[in-house]
Amino acid sequence: MYPTLPDLLGWGLPIDTHSAFVALGLAAAGIVFMVESRRRGQTDPRIAYLVLGALLGAALFARLGTWLQHVDLSKNLSLIEQLTRGHASMLSALVGAWLGVHVAKRIVRYPLRTGDLFAPAVALAMAIGRFGCFFTEIPGTPTGTAWGIVLDADAAARVGAPAGVPLHPSFLYEIAFQATAFAVLWFWLRHRPIAAGETLTLYVAAYAIFRFCIEFVRGNEVAWMGLTRPQMFLLATIPLVLARLAWKASRGALTARPERTPVDGLRS
Repeated sequence: MYPTLPDLLGWGLPIDTHSAFVALGLAAAGIVFMVESRRRGQTDPRIAYLVLGALLGAALFARLGTWLQHVDLSKNLSLIEQLTRGHASMLSALVGAWLGVHVAKRIVRYPLRTGDLFAPAVALAMAIGRFGCFFTEIPGTPTGTAWGIVLDADAAARVGAPAGVPLHPSFLYEIAFQATAFAVLWFWLRHRPIAAGETLTLYVAAYAIFRFCIEFVRGNEVAWMGLTRPQMFLLATIPLVLARLAWKASRGALTARPERTPVDGLRS
């Protein structure tokens, strides 16, 4: 495992590897967001506040999402400790980003849907940011496949994994998913007649299902009936997202309505 960039590259400033890849992912996402905003003609300066709301919401909920995991409250970190050094959750960060955008919309009174701007940006940020997880966290559960990652004693002790045992490269699986999702969003779905904001819903639904499945080899702590905490959260939210998509599809609301044009000299 490579906790700092010098550990990974053999040179450079002692910067946290995970943080470096997260920053790189956010920078790439920012470029994608700006390009898509201009393409769609959503250049209102208030959009900057929506991005700020997304970042603040993600940063806050990423930490809060892993707080109060124990029924015995004495085993949990204090709120300040959790916010400063607690574990972060990507699922909670996505929820926080969504809430942050909606709060910001209320504050600045921005009326348009912006999910189409965020969807490809989030997928790309995740694809890049997960390299930080891959280089610094437990790869996954033991596997008999030929592509399993084998950790030496020092690396295994650092992340709490068994040494000398092939482990699923679960973060590489997710990187592949996110890269594929970005390609589908960027080169296909954003050019399709999909109702405003719904590409984000489609992406979230796909990622939620993928994440539930990949948790079986991720190596996270099993909390209840063979399920991890992320799976328990997803077990409750996936049906809601799918039900929303089904309801919208049944009403024809997933497809963008063509603009009305004057016909036979009449104005619409």
